Amino acid sequence: MKPHLCLLGDANSVHVQRWAREMLARGLRVSVVTARPAPIAGVGEQVVLPPVARPSDWLWRVGAAQRALDRLAPDIVHAHYITSYGYLAARCRQRPRVMTAWGSDLLVTPKGRPLMRALTGWTLRRADLVTGDSADLLQEIASYRPKADPLLVHWGVELARFAPTPWADKPRLEIVSLRNWEPNYRIAAIVQALAELRRRRPEAAVHLHLLGGGPLREALAQQVHALGVEDAVTLHGRLDDAGMAAVLARCKVSVSVPLSDATSVSVLESMACGLAVVASDLPANRAWLGDEPGLLLAGEDDAALARALAETLEALWHDDARAERIGQANHARMRAEGSRAAQMDLMAAQYQRLLAEAGR
Repeated sequence: MKPHLCLLGDANSVHVQRWAREMLARGLRVSVVTARPAPIAGVGEQVVLPPVARPSDWLWRVGAAQRALDRLAPDIVHAHYITSYGYLAARCRQRPRVMTAWGSDLLVTPKGRPLMRALTGWTLRRADLVTGDSADLLQEIASYRPKADPLLVHWGVELARFAPTPWADKPRLEIVSLRNWEPNYRIAAIVQALAELRRRRPEAAVHLHLLGGGPLREALAQQVHALGVEDAVTLHGRLDDAGMAAVLARCKVSVSVPLSDATSVSVLESMACGLAVVASDLPANRAWLGDEPGLLLAGEDDAALARALAETLEALWHDDARAERIGQANHARMRAEGSRAAQMDLMAAQYQRLLAEAGR
């Protein structure tokens, strides 16, 4: 019989959806317990928890999660996001328990909050395996003293889908942001930078594509209108993998400037497509993007960030050959280290190890 994996996570997240599909492709039976449902082809059953409107609601979802797991009777439970679904998994009986940190759940949420940090530590110590996607995130996990050393597993990229297109087929500077329209990702600063670049270089043919979607849609639309850049900005919202790849194929530069982040899948996808990437100066970005001058931007002030980003984009527009060279180097790095298939093979082997240790 196929091993039964139950994922606890947001089913409407593309990352959870991809994880489920990858494990189905590796012969596992997959079910999902979620507070944010969405269809995932091939998943045997999806149990929907009562809605979660505020962080404290997770405390009151334990009973529903336990009933779901009792009925599903999985062989292994894997919770995505420590301070929500990880807490539910820690409270439930089923084992082995795997937990994956996503970044903000450890790098932001517990900071300066002693009770939350204590609860996060208790949650992590209930896991049989904890994974994270960057060295700084693993260091943070280790500070809570889990029962086993955390494992580096990043999300990876489907290299057959996210691949370069000829640079010569991109006549203008098209820029993409794949990040959600939420405060952490500072999309408004990217729009402001685009407007500043147009002011500085009115002769430049530039266009900004905003993917991701989220609660700031109306505010961003108003900003685009107020700045008079409607002809140079497209608010695409959420796109599937094919839609994202189609937009990336048109672009030369990708921008990802959050306040906090671990390894960003959008950065990896942009690198795989041969784009130059401009990003926040964070440890995970430094690990992937190296030390190319001017591409890692520091600072928490949005106005200063917008000015610095405009200067960087202007430099890349001015030196197109440099932008192309950076994109080629990014693509080569992903070919060597970025395969999602390799990362998911590693994770499937970990599931098998845990099941063997549990005598299943």
